[in-house]
Amino acid sequence: MNKYLRRGLLEIILAILLILLGYYLMQLKNNWYKPVMILGVLSFGIGFLRIIYRLIRKIDRTSLLEMRKGKKNN
Repeated sequence: MNKYLRRGLLEIILAILLILLGYYLMQLKNNWYKPVMILGVLSFGIGFLRIIYRLIRKIDRTSLLEMRKGKKNN
């Protein structure tokens, strides 16, 4: 598990907790639920992008290794 996947999963977990806190604050009629939910959505988006970036890096790395292996055999 590399750092991008780990950070992405942690940010998604943080986002879920922030959104649940936002819903709880909304039920209490507290106006702090708006910024908490915004932070939750932003955190979810960043976490999702980190996981996608990790997948792209992994695909790029495997293709580079295959190219080098092909050049080495020739």
